[in-house]
Amino acid sequence: MTPRRRPPRPASADLLTMLGRLTAQAREGAQLHHARVELAEALQREMLPASLPVLPGLRTAARYAPAQHGLDIGGDWYDGFRLPEGALAFSIGDVQGHDVAAAAFMGQVRVCLRAVSAVVADPGEVLGRANDVLLSMDCELFATCSLLRFDPHTGAIQGARAGHVPAVWATVDGRHGIAEDAGGPPLGLVPGAGYGVTRRRLTAAGSIVLLTDGVVEGPSFPIEAGLERVSRIVREGAGGDPGELAAEVMKVADSTGHADDAAVLVISHDGPATAPDGRAAGG
Repeated sequence: MTPRRRPPRPASADLLTMLGRLTAQAREGAQLHHARVELAEALQREMLPASLPVLPGLRTAARYAPAQHGLDIGGDWYDGFRLPEGALAFSIGDVQGHDVAAAAFMGQVRVCLRAVSAVVADPGEVLGRANDVLLSMDCELFATCSLLRFDPHTGAIQGARAGHVPAVWATVDGRHGIAEDAGGPPLGLVPGAGYGVTRRRLTAAGSIVLLTDGVVEGPSFPIEAGLERVSRIVREGAGGDPGELAAEVMKVADSTGHADDAAVLVISHDGPATAPDGRAAGG
């Protein structure tokens, strides 16, 4: 004789209803999160430049890698653009946060740097004005960045940093270093902040590498060790193909176990545009 199945008790029916509702909510939450990640990725793709400026004797390349967890999107950027008087500007940076808001703020910082650079030549003043603009937006986010201005007529380079990882440089004649330039606080934190400028002139063929902390720092990998590893790579590849050098530098991020996204911008040059008067450096 087959026993008849008892009808579910009211409490059991309530439990099933609750489980069904929670399952639907979880599915909706997962779909919403997936949509936010896709939106952040799309924002970042659109905001990164499709190409970087080049000149005779100057070649550029960049690489970007998302966070390994796949959910932290949108913090890092790189950029390169021509200025009205014929100079070139390059920036790289890292926005606090890794979501749609960070991706949107990253775009605002990048556009702000472009706009101010078009009317202000001094990189330190550019960062100062950009900082004031970002503070006026009353946003809780902030960004670190480096900004370089290159004059192809004189070979002069001016650089300023806003709380960002230092650049790494090397020349084909064996000189190299980590450019601990004077700088200031991250953008969007301190009203009226000032940003020091370091001025150099190209005196030999070589490469300058701008990068974000996701390349050189990991959960158990100190930034000093990462910078030293990048410095060795740049010494070996100085003056060579910038795309190959960028790819080699990006491999450091794989060894750090980085939880952050990572960006690399390489500027390789063939030597001075004019007589090498002024401060000698690899960049």
